[in-house]
Amino acid sequence: MSTTQVPLAFASCSIGLPKHTLHQKIEAIRAAGFQGIELSFPDLLSYATLHFGRDVAEDDYDTLCEAAKAVKDLCSRHELVIMVLQPFANFEGWPAGSRERQDAFARAKGWIRIMDATGIDMLQVGSSDSAGISSSFLDLAADLRELADMLAPHGFKLAYENWCWATRAPTWKEVWEIVKIVDRPNIGLCLDTFQTAGGEWGDPTTASRLIEGVSAADLTVLYKDSLEELSRTVPSDKIYFLQISDAYKMDEPLADVVDQGLRPRGRWSHDWRPLPYDGGYLPIVEFAEAVLRTGFRGWVSVEVFDGKFKEKYGDDLMGFAHKAKLVTGQLLATALASGDKTK
Repeated sequence: MSTTQVPLAFASCSIGLPKHTLHQKIEAIRAAGFQGIELSFPDLLSYATLHFGRDVAEDDYDTLCEAAKAVKDLCSRHELVIMVLQPFANFEGWPAGSRERQDAFARAKGWIRIMDATGIDMLQVGSSDSAGISSSFLDLAADLRELADMLAPHGFKLAYENWCWATRAPTWKEVWEIVKIVDRPNIGLCLDTFQTAGGEWGDPTTASRLIEGVSAADLTVLYKDSLEELSRTVPSDKIYFLQISDAYKMDEPLADVVDQGLRPRGRWSHDWRPLPYDGGYLPIVEFAEAVLRTGFRGWVSVEVFDGKFKEKYGDDLMGFAHKAKLVTGQLLATALASGDKTK
């Protein structure tokens, strides 16, 4: 199986600096040979503000839909597929009748309108990191089932991703359990090298930057067992896409506190996620190998958040995008070769 047969995408939020426009990002992504993008809602919001010459509120869906149509045309001209809208966060598990639940479902209706306007057929939902939500997987699944049913008449699907700092479902196994409870044909998984390797092997708060309390050897065994279970139990058609990134091993551990609403792994995720082979330390190739062993050959997307982008790449969006394409191909080739050897 050639890596050229795996479609590659790039998250719009993962390239450039705040000064760079969505148009500049799209040009670099296409020039590097990617076939698709993940459209990040903040990028759409910034594009709308620039496009209309005024501040646009995040719930001004009439204006955002007009901007989304322009983004659709822009991507079409660059022969890029907008393969997902992301990140839809803090949706599931709010108490019945609560303001938070009402707001979450109102936001869902607005995002579906944006999907209609752009022709995007997939919504990425991250497992909630809110503290006030239900701990019952049945409750979480009920909300996601309702969302899947809202998406279905449009021909849309829901990709549920474990965020490793989530309050209820931080692991791939937990989001997979919830997806099975939802039991709808249009819900599957978004899997992510960082979210699993950074949640089940790495820990930004410890001296070693590994999960402690077990020996390094036992930690490796536990991680390997988790990946083998994933390969064995998750059908390939329930993996909607795979995101690729690594993580830096920071000089000093992060404080094990909630800071500005984020747990340590959330802060780690936001600023310390480079490209593969670009300074990280997590066992991400092994995770990619496990996903590919399921038979999955769908979208593979670069989603990085590198706080060192300015010092490493500056304004060189083209150079960064080309490097991303190169290292993603390298990672996939290594993972595919390793998978072949284990057959």
